[in-house]
Amino acid sequence: MDTTDGTTLHAALRAENASVRLRAALAAGTRPDRDLLETLVQRCAVEPDFFVRDMLSWALTRLPAEVTLPRIRRELAAEDARARAQALHSLSKIGDGRAWPWITGDLLRDPDDEVARTAWRVAVALAPDGEERGLAEELVTQLGRGDREVQRSLSRALVELGDAAETALAEAARCPDPMVATHARATDRLRHDPEAGFDAAVDEAKRLVALGPERAAAVEATEAGRC
Repeated sequence: MDTTDGTTLHAALRAENASVRLRAALAAGTRPDRDLLETLVQRCAVEPDFFVRDMLSWALTRLPAEVTLPRIRRELAAEDARARAQALHSLSKIGDGRAWPWITGDLLRDPDDEVARTAWRVAVALAPDGEERGLAEELVTQLGRGDREVQRSLSRALVELGDAAETALAEAARCPDPMVATHARATDRLRHDPEAGFDAAVDEAKRLVALGPERAAAVEATEAGRC
């Protein structure tokens, strides 16, 4: 494959063989070319191979942000969930704070778990000073959602917000929905003890939720007094 030829690169990025597409994406990032922008974005939306997708995102970071950001922004409203998720992933790689306003509540609550998980991660990374508390309040609305991996992703995002998530998690821990309350308590445990491990934090949270609010508060007060 002659990677010095733009036309050849456009074709190689669409090749049937994943190894060919991977080499093409590497070449596109090694020698950035604005003429490849549209092809790179389009391939991100449909590329089935994880490693190729990641290389495509890297290639996009090699182009000027002023060029890539407006085009990626359009993908955030795409009907296809994979296109939205990959656009968010590319924004996380670029790491430009100008994209913060684009991480809307709709994306944070996206019905597709992979889109939502990626949005949580990007939002935490891009949130400017002063926006963390509001972001935490938005994120806690998703507590109890999805399977273990989805819940762990949300907990990780809330933990990274630090003290800004304290009030929102405390309120969620009193939610009558046991799944929400458990997830909130587990996340708060991880916020105070990141080494606890997600599964252990969930088990402890389930025990406290089962006790009821008053008895759980008494147990927590007793345990705090031992520290």
